[in-house]
Amino acid sequence: MEFIEQLKQRASENKKRIVLPEGLEERTLRAANTILTEGFAEVILIGNPDKVKDAATNFGLDNISKATVVDPENHEKMNAYADMMVEIRKNKGLTKEEALKLIKNPLFLAVMMIKAGDADGEVAGADNATGDVLRPAFQYVKTAPGISVVSGAFIMILKDKHFGEDGMMVFADCAVHPNPTAEELAEIAVATGRTTRAIAGFEPKIAMLSFSTKGSAKHEMVDKVANATKLAKEMAPDLKIEGEIQSDAAIIPEIGQKKAPGSEIAGQANVLVFPTLETGNIAYKLVQRMAHAEAIGPVLQGMAAPINDLSRGCSVSDIVNLVAITANQAAGNM
Repeated sequence: MEFIEQLKQRASENKKRIVLPEGLEERTLRAANTILTEGFAEVILIGNPDKVKDAATNFGLDNISKATVVDPENHEKMNAYADMMVEIRKNKGLTKEEALKLIKNPLFLAVMMIKAGDADGEVAGADNATGDVLRPAFQYVKTAPGISVVSGAFIMILKDKHFGEDGMMVFADCAVHPNPTAEELAEIAVATGRTTRAIAGFEPKIAMLSFSTKGSAKHEMVDKVANATKLAKEMAPDLKIEGEIQSDAAIIPEIGQKKAPGSEIAGQANVLVFPTLETGNIAYKLVQRMAHAEAIGPVLQGMAAPINDLSRGCSVSDIVNLVAITANQAAGNM
């Protein structure tokens, strides 16, 4: 069974409510119809109900009637959500009048539904810029307890099954945070471990990558990774984490045992945490192109609830797949 089909199967066993704020966008509607047909998640569409119904009819989408449709201009929880917004942002001076205007914006409405417990996750970005999608999330959903930084992981599916977990690995951060501190890098490692369990479905063996293995080189950048490893182990003693370690020692058993003898992770890592965004982004793109690997993501991690951003050039299947990922994040409690 392919990875995405496995995700859908797992999601169908514990259906989550995923809100799609771009409820009138054609690809989003077609994706919602597919999701409802396959039955692996409950769908909440934000948009005028009559317009949603008309669009579904025009596109020949028979299962949109199974979705919950919320009108951003007129719904029963508008005042309650606005009050929540004022309470959360009172130190920023947000007024009830301003909140009542903001709550009519589908992107703000979506995150307030999550905050109130009326939805479990969100997928957006087919019709909105990344900043517009994430700003409400940062302001109202915020980051998970003990996590201060949001990062982006890629699920890498390799043709060579000797690497990772039968050819599957997780790379982070490849998408969000340019130059994390040791503390932030530790948080990224912990969040990536949780993502691996929730989405990839295997026990993470995390390698904190550097150009040094166990003190073989001296540099402040090496010190950062070594400190991050120590902090990550303290944050999540249930996770298997090794560092600092070079990439070849992380994934090649013979090299791993030579450079880090006795390590239970060296040579067997299935999660690679990169010291900076540039190294992570370069690495995943090289592996994707040169090893002809499939790169699924980025999966945003570190939020208090799963909120994922699409490319505006996304396909219908991209939206369907990201909803499956988001549903698994919600089921796995991040």
